[in-house]
Amino acid sequence: MLRFDPFHDIDTVARQLLGENVGSARAPRFMPMDLFKAGDHYVLNADLPGVDPGSVDVSVDNGTLTLRAQRSLPSDEGVQWIASERFAGTYMRQLSLGDNVDTEKISATYNNGVLSVTIPVAERAKPRRIEISGHSAPKTIEASTGD
Repeated sequence: MLRFDPFHDIDTVARQLLGENVGSARAPRFMPMDLFKAGDHYVLNADLPGVDPGSVDVSVDNGTLTLRAQRSLPSDEGVQWIASERFAGTYMRQLSLGDNVDTEKISATYNNGVLSVTIPVAERAKPRRIEISGHSAPKTIEASTGD
């Protein structure tokens, strides 16, 4: 199935100017992700379809969360490409973490092409009730009837 792509010529010129060989595997542009807070933790879901789970790396260094993965395509030898739209190469995404997360308890899973990273909120950042104390014992005030 072929379809008209008005930007094909522009993409070709841009790839040639940037030094990418025409017909080579294209480098990934970005790693799409969702990030939300659920209760006392954040959840990051990143799409990594076709990525070998052994190539996925999640690390934290100096307040920066780094997600890295590698996706390889089959060999080009003896292949005549009709369409080549899937990206291959190294995906990387970095996020700056605030002081309110517990970097020691970050966990990650990879299922069905989705990397899920759970980032817990630090205990010191969780809302808590503050006990009010006074210098004297509480007093009971009783109403008088004026008799």
